[in-house]
Amino acid sequence: MKYDPLFALLRRRGVLWPAAEIYGGASGLFDYGPLGTALKRRLEDAWRAWFLGLSEDYHWIEPAEILPEAVVRASGHLENFTDPEVTCGKCGHSFRADVVLEKVRPNGIDGLSPTAIAALLREAGSLCPHCGNDALSVPRPFNLMFGLDFGPTGRERAYLRPETAQSSFLAFARMWEVGRRALPLGVAVIGRAYRNEIAPRQALFRMRAFTQAELQIFFDPGAFEMPLAEVADLPLPILSAADRERGAEGPTSRTPRELVDGGSLPGFYAYHLAISYRFYRDVLGYPAASLRLLEKSDAERAFYNKIQFDIEAHLESLGGFKELGAVHYRGDYDLGRHAEGSQKDLSVAKQAGGRVLPHVLELTFGVDRNLWALADRHLVVEPAAGDETRTVWKLPPYLAPVAVGVFPLLKKEHAGKAREIARTLGQVGIAAEYDAVGSIGKRYARMDEAGVPYCITVDGETLDPTHPNHGTVTVRDRDSKSQRRVAVPELAGQLAPGLLFPRVGPG
Repeated sequence: MKYDPLFALLRRRGVLWPAAEIYGGASGLFDYGPLGTALKRRLEDAWRAWFLGLSEDYHWIEPAEILPEAVVRASGHLENFTDPEVTCGKCGHSFRADVVLEKVRPNGIDGLSPTAIAALLREAGSLCPHCGNDALSVPRPFNLMFGLDFGPTGRERAYLRPETAQSSFLAFARMWEVGRRALPLGVAVIGRAYRNEIAPRQALFRMRAFTQAELQIFFDPGAFEMPLAEVADLPLPILSAADRERGAEGPTSRTPRELVDGGSLPGFYAYHLAISYRFYRDVLGYPAASLRLLEKSDAERAFYNKIQFDIEAHLESLGGFKELGAVHYRGDYDLGRHAEGSQKDLSVAKQAGGRVLPHVLELTFGVDRNLWALADRHLVVEPAAGDETRTVWKLPPYLAPVAVGVFPLLKKEHAGKAREIARTLGQVGIAAEYDAVGSIGKRYARMDEAGVPYCITVDGETLDPTHPNHGTVTVRDRDSKSQRRVAVPELAGQLAPGLLFPRVGPG
């Protein structure tokens, strides 16, 4: 589905809309409605079930969102967390340089110096996207963090966190004390991050306030054994930095075994890259052909990374491959910088003796981006009866914001039983929505658009003690449109298994 009709549908159905909409909207900020909020929580829960299920020593915390200046100074964000900005000398509008050069450099300008970017702008004859003049300035670094006056005097400085990762690094020493004092130790955060984007765009992909789900795995680089055999022969769509330098445009299928045996990746990284790929393919349901694992080169990757693969999906609404998550090997950069900045020893005792400053493997997931991507990939328009069509959001059932729609065939006669069923399902954790407005066909259509996998209809046969179908209801499947009769007491037992989040296992 193209961008405009997709966004219009999501807004109409109450999934999301621009923040402060009655004032014309606020750039880079969005509100989530009932469906969007529920889907966002399901996404977060699915991520947590999958990645925290990797080990009993991986834990979920909820830290503060405001960081003292000393933290972002030590982390390198004051110095390095920048994007190149150009300003029009005629109209005064500012833009990200990579946005202006998007058609010339579709893979971005990571790693290029301001001088090289300026040369590209001149060679391309780039004009101001707002007024069309050729008065764009030489690129300058623009820091993306939101600064705050902190405390009653305003003399202290603090920042809204630009990533959730820093919160996990700050929590490591305390988590070591409250945990089992063993590596690997995982610290997960699901929460808001804030970036003062120069040019917010592409809906949920360039936002100023967004939700990240990140797992930081602290480990001893000399003793981080993973069950690679479980995923060793899984074909992965790898687009390496070396292949891109040779002009390759598409990924090559390579297995974790090949990547490790060939010396491309260490075993722990190949294992987690495969596990992450399986999450996007098997849990979120992105078609394998739409995914690729793109390696960032030395010049492109973030300043703290030793190895970085972005997990990307091809999205029709945004015209190409877009990053949905990543696997970062950050080495000991983070704890090293915070040990220096805080003057605290963050090394820990090794089980075999001696001490080690843990390295970090980061598994990061953009919650908002994936919500949009799930709409792009799974909202489809397909033929219905005659010349009609129906719009169906084919979400995996366990991700659906509403699991079951419950209808009375006739409101006056069947509403009581239908409401009772909806309440009963809700009490056992199955999100059910009662709907009695319009014809059954229109109610099905509304539920199909919302991604509801099952619809239950109470009819005359349900309530007629003389009918063979007494005590049963009609259950309709969203994707196949097939219907079956199910006894009311058996509803929860039949529906619940399909609503459970998948867990990590061999595959």
